[in-house]
Amino acid sequence: MRLPTSRDPRCPFDPPAELRGLPPMSRLEFADGHLGWLATTAEAARTVLGDRRFSARRELKHAPVRFTTPGETGRPAPPGFFGAMDPPEHTRYRRLLIGQFTVRRMRLLEPRIERIAADHLDAMAAAGPPVDLVSAYALPIPSMVICELLGVPYEDHEFFQDRSLRLVAAGGDVARATADLAAYLGELVGRKRAVPGDDLISGLTADLTDEELVNVAMILLVAGHETTANMLALGVFALLETGTPYEEGAVEELLRWLSIVQLGAPSRAATQDVEVAGTLVRAGETVALSLPVVNRDPAVFERPDVLARPYGGPQAPVVRARRAPVPRPAARQDRAAHRLRRAVRALPRAAAGRPAGSGAAQAGRRRVRGRLPARDLGLITGWRAG
Repeated sequence: MRLPTSRDPRCPFDPPAELRGLPPMSRLEFADGHLGWLATTAEAARTVLGDRRFSARRELKHAPVRFTTPGETGRPAPPGFFGAMDPPEHTRYRRLLIGQFTVRRMRLLEPRIERIAADHLDAMAAAGPPVDLVSAYALPIPSMVICELLGVPYEDHEFFQDRSLRLVAAGGDVARATADLAAYLGELVGRKRAVPGDDLISGLTADLTDEELVNVAMILLVAGHETTANMLALGVFALLETGTPYEEGAVEELLRWLSIVQLGAPSRAATQDVEVAGTLVRAGETVALSLPVVNRDPAVFERPDVLARPYGGPQAPVVRARRAPVPRPAARQDRAAHRLRRAVRALPRAAAGRPAGSGAAQAGRRRVRGRLPARDLGLITGWRAG
């Protein structure tokens, strides 16, 4: 079996049908022909993510699909690229970052995030319908918030945002955008060393080299931009499509129900023979995790395919990697509950009050579906309001 890279357009929120009902561990053919495993239950996923006999080092792993980004697999991670490292290296970077994602800094950022979100909604309202939620709201906001976090000067925001959008755009020149951003971040690090500010890069200059700082900033940008943009766009669409109102705790449940991860398949390499859910994984074999299926595990969730209310509780996501890069308060900030709430409450004024089964609401959903181009990896990236 190969990992599916598309979903049924009739059920865009659901995992691929061919991955449902599988045993906890199934044989999977990887892009380079490697024969490894696919984990599809919460028990198996917890073992793979939590057992130190599994490694995140990309030179040990095989990719479940063929990546277009150079150097994605096969070579050791450069200094600072901590997402592809194991303890103790990963632990060192994580502890340094935890010290920067403080409650104080998040509270200082909160009104700025609110202002950024409000300004974009105002601009969308002024432009009038139809307006593309992805290009006008979901894509630009994460890069602007990351600018605030990293301390990118206001006069550089346009350049930073342009290159950030190219980095995540389908069909974009990823290699060129990556090189441009790396060069810019190298210059920014030099400026922060000379004149520190109250930002994440300045706070890390005493502990990290220039190369480490550039790569830490890049991984925060890459990991935080596309996931947040997809969460905002799909989260709004999911709440409208299902007729579910936004309430406190909705972000956690949407994270479970949508599983915003590129292809939903992080992976780990076994460094020793390990038994996972009754299956022996040999040293050297790679295990991919289908998070969309794991987060619909009927053994854990009472109603796995339902966007549940009340939010939270037993329906909250249960699979969390031990290598999570930032502490929980900062992760919640990055999940952008404020931005999602604002978008849900402000954008669909004309449709939100209509019953889900009404003719007008059904017609609106048909218009929405017609404007939802699927990317080649099965992620929905376009939705027009109005």
